Amino acid sequence: MNRTFAPLAPTATVVPVIERIETVLVDLPTIRPHKLSVATMNGQTLMLVKVHCSDGVTGIGEGTTIGGLAYGGESPESMKLAIDTYFTPVMIGQSATRIQAMMARIGKMVKENRFSKSAIETALLDAHGKRLGLPVSELLGGRRRDRLPVAWTLASGDTAKDIAEAEKMLDLRRHRIFKLKIGAKDIREDIAHVAAIKQALGERGAVRVDVNMAWSETEAAWGMAALADAGCELVEQPVASTSALARLMRRFPIALMADESLTGPESAFEIAKNSGADVFAVKIEQSGGLYNVQRVAAIGDAAGIDLYGGTMLEGAVGTIASAHVFSTFANLKWGTELFGPLLLTEEILRDPLDYSDFELTIPDGPGLGIELDEDRVSFFARNGLRKTINIAE
Repeated sequence: MNRTFAPLAPTATVVPVIERIETVLVDLPTIRPHKLSVATMNGQTLMLVKVHCSDGVTGIGEGTTIGGLAYGGESPESMKLAIDTYFTPVMIGQSATRIQAMMARIGKMVKENRFSKSAIETALLDAHGKRLGLPVSELLGGRRRDRLPVAWTLASGDTAKDIAEAEKMLDLRRHRIFKLKIGAKDIREDIAHVAAIKQALGERGAVRVDVNMAWSETEAAWGMAALADAGCELVEQPVASTSALARLMRRFPIALMADESLTGPESAFEIAKNSGADVFAVKIEQSGGLYNVQRVAAIGDAAGIDLYGGTMLEGAVGTIASAHVFSTFANLKWGTELFGPLLLTEEILRDPLDYSDFELTIPDGPGLGIELDEDRVSFFARNGLRKTINIAE
C-alpha cells in the first residue's frame, strides 16, 4: 500500500520585539575633583537605559557626559528625556534583533543625539549577545585582544598631588600612561606643570596632555614646541578648529590627536582628507554608537591615522561597551583611556571590572558580560534612597 505524506509545514520563528524601555539617572561621587579647562567635576551622573524584550531578555546601556552640558549638546538629563519621549515610540514593537535597522529607523526620526543613540545601541547589543550567548565583541566581528592598556588622567590641578597620584598608580601596577588635563591656567604655568611631572616620572611613565580646545592657534604652536621639549608624547585637541589642527600638523616632534572635532564617520573623513591629525580619539558616545566607532576606525586605518580608545568618563556599562568594540580594532597603537569607573567611589556592578597589570580585562560572558547590582543602582538613583550632588562649575 502506497502512502503519501504531506510536507511538514515550516515552523514559524517568533522574532522577539522591544516591549519596554526604562531609564534612570544615577548620581555617583568621585574620588577627587576632576579639573578640565571646561569644567570641574565633583561627581558623575550616569544615565542608565534598559531595553526589555518580549523573549524575557533585557539589555543595558549608558549615556554619560563630562560636566553636564559643559562639554557638548547633551546631558544625562536630556538623554533620559529624549529616550523617554522620542526614542521609545519609534522602538516599541520593533524587532529586537535587527540592531542596525533599528538604529537607522531611529536616525530618521531623531536628529543628532549621538550620546543617546550610543546608549540605546549598547543596550540592544547587550540584549542580543545575551540572547545568542555571545560577547558583544563577537557580534562586532570578533575581538583581537582580551586586555587593553589603560591611561590614567591626572586632573587635580596641583603638581605635587598629581605626582603623588601617578606614583601610587605605578606602585599599584594600574597605570603607566598618564594624561594631564591642562588649558585652564596660563600656558606657561601649564607647561611647567607638565615638565615637572614628566621629570618626576622619567621613563617609568608616559606623559600626554589634553587641552580641551582651550588654546588659540598661536598659543598651541608655542605650547606644542615647549611640550615636546618637556618630554610629552601627545597633545589632544589643543584648538577648536579642524583647520587649525591641520595647520599644526607635523610642525613639532609630538603627536597631535583629534577629539572634540571627531564626531562620527563624516568628521573622521574630513579630518583624514585634510591631514588634520596623527591620532583619532575614538569614543562610542561622540560617534553615535559602537558601529559608528568601527566606521571611524576604518577611516583612520585607511588614512594611516593611529587610534586611541577615548572616554567620556563613563561608568562601568559605557566603559565595558567601549572595551568590547576597541578590542575588535586591527590597530590600537595609543591604547585606551577607559578609567572612568576608577574615578568613582561607588561600585554598581555585582562583580567589579578587572583592572590589573596596567590593563583592563574584557569580560567573555554573553552580551557586555557584566551584571548591575540593582540594589546599589536603586540606592544611588536620583530621587532614590540617597541623593548625591553632581557639581560642574
